[in-house]
Amino acid sequence: MAASTDNQPDNPASPWYSAYPAVKGDVKGLSRDAVLELLHTEGAGTAFVLVDVRRADHEGGTIRGSINLPAQSLFPTIPTLYALFKAAGAKKVIWYCGSSKGRGTRAAGWFGDHLDERRDEEMESLILEGGIKGWAKAGDRFVEMMDEYDEAVWEKFE
Repeated sequence: MAASTDNQPDNPASPWYSAYPAVKGDVKGLSRDAVLELLHTEGAGTAFVLVDVRRADHEGGTIRGSINLPAQSLFPTIPTLYALFKAAGAKKVIWYCGSSKGRGTRAAGWFGDHLDERRDEEMESLILEGGIKGWAKAGDRFVEMMDEYDEAVWEKFE
């Protein structure tokens, strides 16, 4: 998937991610229906980890059980995150941002590249297709699985 350009206000000429390597491998997606099913059957934090990589736009709610690790500071922590997720027995790490077309895809790609370098075929790095915007607009069964949901935030995306 192509990544968008998320420029930072402190240096608009150079995107924040330009300091880090380009993603080498392909990034696979997981539908929101599949993630919802995982939440109902497995529960976040057991067989999978949900990672919300939003920072300044972290508003309107988040998917229940997800952790917030802003993409802008993520890359140097990947080896530590990998060790923690591995020790916890996570088989899937599911990343998302607003749309999962920029930061989410980039984070999933970096983590997937780390998995490839480690030759770890037991863990997957995936993106939530449609991101949190798609999740929040998909109806009640998705919204019910959000913490701190604020409908007013999502109305502006109609």
